[in-house]
Amino acid sequence: MDSVPALDEPLKKVLGPATAKVMAEHLGLHTVGDLLHHYPRRYEERGQLTHLADLPMDEHVTVVAQVADARLHTFASSRAPRGKGQRLEVTITDGSGRLTLVFFGAGVHKPHKELLPGTRAMFAGKVSVFNRRLQLAHPAYELLRGDAEETVETWAGALIPIYPATAKLESWKIGKALQTVLPSAQEAADPLPEALREGRGLVTLPEALLKIHRPHTKADIEEARARLKWDEAFVLQVALARRRYADAQSPAVPRRPKPDGILAAFDDRLPFTLTEGQRKVSEEIFTDLATDHPMHRLLQGEVGSGKTMVALRAMLAVVDAGGQAAMLAPTEVLAQQHHRSITEMMGELAEGGMLGGAESATKVVLLTGSMGAAARRHALLDLATGEAGIVIGTHALIEDKVQFHDLGLVVVDEQHRFGVEQRDALRGKGKQPPHLLVMTATPIPRTVAMTVFGDLETSVLDQLPAGRSPIASHVVPAADKPHFLARAWERVREEVEKGHQAYVVCPRIGDEEDGAKAKKKSAEDEAEKRPPLAVLDTAEQLARGPLAGLRVEVLHGRMQPDDKDAVMRRFAAGEADVLVATTVIEVGVNVPNATVMVIMDADRFGVSQLHQLRGRVGRGSAPGLCLLVSEMPEASAARQRLNAVASTLDGFELSRIDLEQRREGDVLGQAQSGTRSSLRMLAVIDDEEVIAEAREEATRVVAADPDLERLPALRTALDALLDEEREQYLEKG
Repeated sequence: MDSVPALDEPLKKVLGPATAKVMAEHLGLHTVGDLLHHYPRRYEERGQLTHLADLPMDEHVTVVAQVADARLHTFASSRAPRGKGQRLEVTITDGSGRLTLVFFGAGVHKPHKELLPGTRAMFAGKVSVFNRRLQLAHPAYELLRGDAEETVETWAGALIPIYPATAKLESWKIGKALQTVLPSAQEAADPLPEALREGRGLVTLPEALLKIHRPHTKADIEEARARLKWDEAFVLQVALARRRYADAQSPAVPRRPKPDGILAAFDDRLPFTLTEGQRKVSEEIFTDLATDHPMHRLLQGEVGSGKTMVALRAMLAVVDAGGQAAMLAPTEVLAQQHHRSITEMMGELAEGGMLGGAESATKVVLLTGSMGAAARRHALLDLATGEAGIVIGTHALIEDKVQFHDLGLVVVDEQHRFGVEQRDALRGKGKQPPHLLVMTATPIPRTVAMTVFGDLETSVLDQLPAGRSPIASHVVPAADKPHFLARAWERVREEVEKGHQAYVVCPRIGDEEDGAKAKKKSAEDEAEKRPPLAVLDTAEQLARGPLAGLRVEVLHGRMQPDDKDAVMRRFAAGEADVLVATTVIEVGVNVPNATVMVIMDADRFGVSQLHQLRGRVGRGSAPGLCLLVSEMPEASAARQRLNAVASTLDGFELSRIDLEQRREGDVLGQAQSGTRSSLRMLAVIDDEEVIAEAREEATRVVAADPDLERLPALRTALDALLDEEREQYLEKG
């Protein structure tokens, strides 16, 4: 394929080393192809100034306007005491608004000669305020005229592309570089199969690249965008479809529960009935487990929707069929918590081989990195002999020493905490690939599920089990209304007096090493001058002040595992009234008697994290209360985010808000790393239709030609998407 090298040509050969270095360091662009895929952020119609009311403070802007007047002032200063200092003030306008440009010192000579009234130019700089007026100090500018060097051709389009730029490289310099490489667009190999492209009325890739960088009309831009979105969605979905196809080809042992086995015995013991959702999802899982290729299923469930129960029944079905099941938890606190709640739910069915164990019982073992040598040896032996049907552990389960007798199912809790290597290492422990169930309590909008977890089938649990109580959430504006915070601590006392318990969550721990990190972070974060509140300080202040007399304990990630477990046990047993903790309690911690949670500096947490944390209360019969404490001003985006969390308990609605606010970059995590082929044009929330259609087309294409032998250009695009460093993201959420 001779057409590829033109796009693989390094920029330093085409643009020279200096420009290429800035492009590589600041924009992550290395080849001609990378630059062609650096799309304009928006377009200026010639002479249309970004509305002055919309000029964002402290941001780098590019405006197109006409010089209204220019005045040179002299002034005295420490450097020019005799009044020889020079300042050039240029006023530019677009007919609807005005903006002042200022140049000082030796920097005034060139603009003084060039920026004459009536001159049109593009200006770029950082917006600041001086004497209550917006201004650009020392902006870079480019005259719009057809002189010898600058042919009219360059600005022939009525629409001027404005590129994502940096202070080191203005938008029009990127535009000029693009003019240089644009002829290579003709050689871009088209990844879309011709029938698909024509069937959907999409323009060719070379045409789309020309139209996105040099549009003559707005219709050109729309055509180009529609086509480029399809490329991104389709290539990504082909990668996922190939994974699904490969998984479907690999063999697995079908696992069917026995009619009178441990699952039936467990169901008979249940003191409550399963929700409709739990039954439906269990059926989907049992159908998958009975097939002879590995299940790959994502189980999304609201906080507290009973995912653990569904996962446990799946594990018991596998034990019935003579296999073993492993549950992988992201933290030791959570692994211990799962082990405790699963053995409690199973009762005598978890006492296999012990006196008093039920006839169909199995052993449930815990395996974590901090276990003592003897206990660890014992657990490893139980796994190797098959004595233990269920093991719950942290990534200690993945170590080479861990051997299974017959691993049939892997359950991964909180998928986003595990990378591909870890999931694959555990899968490799089976004689044949085990079935895989991935669980997450972070609700994921359908489009993101299709994009990030596209290699998994999805099940959703959206009902809460009977007996769960509603949770009321309120924002406590500590700076505007300090008496609201005082009232929050009174509410905690009232709940404790009723015999309930409370959580207080802080963003950091508060020992020295942590403090240094926090200082560094808060210095970078101009809006938040003070370091986030810390567990150790807050616990001490509360115990001495508003919560004096209550039993206050602390829990954080740097405590010894045994100490953490002891604190959790005391809290679960009701021997502590208030637990001041970091987000170690975010996932899976289950204390039904805890009814109130106060989240300090709530604005420092993400939306889905707040939703997760809030799910720790209201787990019993008494109603839950979640108080989001923040010092951010009412008008700030952070406060709006907190108001959104307080206004709904619907995790899917919140995940949508979260995604709209953070943009996909964060959500797609690894999908955005690696500068080549990350999502530039596709907006995961807005382009749901394109993603769904691309998934269908991709599945069809891969079924007909799994190795893409008849589609070499698509294979090339896929290799670019899956280059070494990005190979992994498909399995990371």
